[in-house]
Amino acid sequence: MRWMLVWMFLALPAQAEQNVAGEFDYYVMALSWSPNWCAREGDARGSDQCDARHDYGWILHGLWPQYHRGYPEFCQTIARPPTRRMASEMTDIMGSAGLAWHQWRKHGSCSGLDAPAYFDLSRKAYETIVRPEVFRRLEKTVKLPAKVVEEAFLKENPLLEPDMITITCRDSHIQETRICLSKNLKPVPCGQDVVRDCTQQDALFAPIR
Repeated sequence: MRWMLVWMFLALPAQAEQNVAGEFDYYVMALSWSPNWCAREGDARGSDQCDARHDYGWILHGLWPQYHRGYPEFCQTIARPPTRRMASEMTDIMGSAGLAWHQWRKHGSCSGLDAPAYFDLSRKAYETIVRPEVFRRLEKTVKLPAKVVEEAFLKENPLLEPDMITITCRDSHIQETRICLSKNLKPVPCGQDVVRDCTQQDALFAPIR
């Protein structure tokens, strides 16, 4: 018990040093396929994001400051949190103001930017990547290897290399496309803890609503 307390005491400073706003190596931009999120949990929540009037496809889950190994989160910052209006203005690419606010609190606080600048950078990051149009043409849910999604992004974005992008799965669905970007939003290789491609060969992919 004594040694456990000593270990916890010694670990605290190191952990605190890792969560310093503005101190990180690169960004991970996570793009979520909205119809799959809705099928997995959004519909059960009654999320407005899942209403067909929105026509959401790949939405921005977040822009995450990342270390070469691990990542900071919930950093202390003197920057004010975003206003409701700021968060609401991100719904066109993020699906909900609640997600935008949460992303600022968990990840944006570690960027070293204030909320307006972080949201502006997030939008610019989203716009730097061409999202393959082929997935918007689906008429029904299909099963496909996660590698197909990665290859589609690589084809549409010549500056991307296979070690700069990863596809994740959850609950038998394609979940996200995660792309690693430098602080000035240029594609860069991902850390080993990020490049963990989904190996599922029959992942579900739902069509636009």
